[in-house]
Amino acid sequence: MIQVQDVTKAFAGKKLFESVSTTFPPGRRYGLTGPNGAGKSTFMQILAGELEPDTGVISRPKRFSVLKQDQYAFEARKVLDVVLMGNAALWEAMQEKERLLAKPDLTDEDGARLGELEGVIAEEDGYSAEAQAATLLEGLGIYESDHPRLMKEMAGGNKVRVLLAQALFGKPTALLLDEPTNSLDLDSIHWLEDFLLQYEGTLVVISHDRHFLNAICTHIADIDYETIITYGGNYDEMVRAKGQVRSRIEAENADKMKKRAQLQEFVARFSAGTRASQVQSRIKQLEKLSVTDLKKSNIARPFIKFEQKRPSGKQTLTIEGLTKGFDRALFEGFSALVTKGEKVAVVGRNGVGKTTLLRTLIGELEPDAGKITWGHEAQVGYMPQDVKPIIPTNTTCFDYLHDIDPSAGNEEIRGLLGRMLFRGDEGMKPTSALSGGEAVRLLFCKLMLTKPNVLVLDEPTNHLDLESISALGEGLVNYPGTVVFVAHDRDLIDTAATRILAFHHGGLEDFAGDYETFLEKHGGFIDAR
Repeated sequence: MIQVQDVTKAFAGKKLFESVSTTFPPGRRYGLTGPNGAGKSTFMQILAGELEPDTGVISRPKRFSVLKQDQYAFEARKVLDVVLMGNAALWEAMQEKERLLAKPDLTDEDGARLGELEGVIAEEDGYSAEAQAATLLEGLGIYESDHPRLMKEMAGGNKVRVLLAQALFGKPTALLLDEPTNSLDLDSIHWLEDFLLQYEGTLVVISHDRHFLNAICTHIADIDYETIITYGGNYDEMVRAKGQVRSRIEAENADKMKKRAQLQEFVARFSAGTRASQVQSRIKQLEKLSVTDLKKSNIARPFIKFEQKRPSGKQTLTIEGLTKGFDRALFEGFSALVTKGEKVAVVGRNGVGKTTLLRTLIGELEPDAGKITWGHEAQVGYMPQDVKPIIPTNTTCFDYLHDIDPSAGNEEIRGLLGRMLFRGDEGMKPTSALSGGEAVRLLFCKLMLTKPNVLVLDEPTNHLDLESISALGEGLVNYPGTVVFVAHDRDLIDTAATRILAFHHGGLEDFAGDYETFLEKHGGFIDAR
């Protein structure tokens, strides 16, 4: 169990939460939610003991585990060893045993110590530890051939997976996970959901993946209004309950204000008359009739509305015999016809070629064979996976958009920026100072300004919060044009996709239908393990 008593934290004069007291008992899985900047990661660091609160105390179990965010902390270590290090007691015992056995001569004291270490290793399931660690890595898409490799040889996304396996290893009684689905593909997220549903300890998780939170959470701890309120149920149930509570208080406040007005009118009319006792009674009622203070929520939701200057022809994209690869073919002899208005989700494991397919479609990469034909009047708006390199750093948000379309009026540009939460002076923010989420929102402004009739989006939910992802889903559903997008966010795919291009079984499948129906066909996974 994790206990929080009277915890307060502020940064740069901004109070994040005040006098918070709550408990996180075992057997419950908490989603820690709130808008960007509300203090989720700060609160998680306080729970983990990595950051001191301004006031208050935290009590933690001895055996708890935290998903580490430093991808480069174990560069000289083997992948399997990094996972084993997740159980500190076992790892230290194994290392000390290895050092003792490396000595040319063992003393009686060394022999006794070896016996103690064997006891620790047995108690910690050390003799099956490597097999358990390997199972975790396999479940997260790190296969056996990578287990002996050094961390410095692994790609960034795979390093995150290894650190996640480290956090899950060793049967901790409390588990703190900050954005565990980052860099995971859909199959790995599915595997992680199943793993966490069987976890019996205390789980606290931050995630911007709504489907993931709905799948695993028994409770939500929501940071808003400078406090933390716990709700029973998953994320969607919390949103409903939170809205119902606020609506009830607003209705009660309205009734009280109406009653106050009536009482004040009575007092004003008869205070100088013969009804002194009645007036005094009304004054006492007024004193007791207090209105509940409703603080303003910190949640801000963007408004995304993609439009097109003119529609494309009916046959938007024709793909004929397309082949592309590097050391090996990623897709071979693939053909498809995409028609106007379709929303095509490209799915598959990390590294199978999803980004390569998109870059080939838009002409950034030459195909090895085959032909790509964009239809009549097709105008493509492209958003890469990493948006920061394509935004110049020597300008402001406003000037960046104005340079893209000099004919756009100042009010139009300010309106677009405001809809994407760049309000007031924030529209003049230097592009060099943009966070990842702000850079993505600025690219959405660009797409709304240029009004293409085809959107090609590579992981557009990167760096977005739950509200922005929801707004993006609505924007894609209502967009009259054609969309081809790569995503690992199940909620976005469920909301927007009408067709699936799936990399699996060494090929590329074109499935006419939504993602739920696709999964039913394939037993719940994109690619069989």
